[in-house]
Amino acid sequence: MKKLFIAILFVFVCTLSACSYFESGKIQNVGFLVETDIDANPWTKTGYEGMQDIEDQYQIDVFYKENIQSMQDVRVAVDELVQDGVNLIFGHSNMYGEYFMELSDSYPDVHFVYMNGGEVKSNVTSLNFDGHAMGFFAGMVAGQMSTNNEVGIIAAHSWQPEIEGFYEGVKHVNPMTEIELSYLNDWNNTELALEVYGEMKEAGVDVFYPIGDSFSEPIIKKAEEDRLFAIGYLTNQMKLAPNTVLTSTLQHIDRLYLHVTDLFDKSELQGKIYNFDFQDEFVELGELNDSIPEEFQEKIKNDIERFKDTGNLPNEDN
Repeated sequence: MKKLFIAILFVFVCTLSACSYFESGKIQNVGFLVETDIDANPWTKTGYEGMQDIEDQYQIDVFYKENIQSMQDVRVAVDELVQDGVNLIFGHSNMYGEYFMELSDSYPDVHFVYMNGGEVKSNVTSLNFDGHAMGFFAGMVAGQMSTNNEVGIIAAHSWQPEIEGFYEGVKHVNPMTEIELSYLNDWNNTELALEVYGEMKEAGVDVFYPIGDSFSEPIIKKAEEDRLFAIGYLTNQMKLAPNTVLTSTLQHIDRLYLHVTDLFDKSELQGKIYNFDFQDEFVELGELNDSIPEEFQEKIKNDIERFKDTGNLPNEDN
């Protein structure tokens, strides 16, 4: 009876303290939290592809938790993942930062990774894409290709770094271009995005930059119907509308997740904010549409290479 009591007590204590049975810094299994369905938009699909790459390369199990939105959802999901032997958890949104910070002390042998945040601990890491430069180069393309000297940005949130970069890139190429800007305060409100698109179209906008997980594709398809131009977002969307998409601002989250897993497995992943730009090859400008003059295509390519070497954008060169 005494041995049984000790065993029960051990299980109880382990449950409360997220028992330390993991080999430190060595990948066991991986958890992936998303706030929507996995196939809801290009952002979650690309993250899922990254998890598949991790599963294949490391021959481990990846456990998926969909529609995890509240603190209670995260708490339950993390507890279940730890019971499944997970010691590396990716939260595929900036919303998970606050939740991971609160839970991390209870799971000292689990490393938590989330996107686009500013809070970290020894076992909480934030991954941030620096979107300013890719927005700048996309803006250069938009400014070059706008016949009406009217371009439009339909953004999910005001803090997205692509916005300022895009604005600067447009003005660098064509200071006379007017830039329409609208924030939806929502990644997934396709209905509102299409409404804004219609208003911008009526105002004469002929190049659109939809910066949102779910609404970039519908906007591009609408621009294709109207024989207008658009800039793709997150993934290479040229195939979606070959005559419409001028280029795409790419964020290779799948490659980044594999890279982070490599760091963790080598005990090199730190609890800090990591920033990634063109130099790291997780951010880039997609293929350029053939309708863009060849001379300008060469200029863009040369400007990008110069930025990789010097860190200076074309408007910063002396």
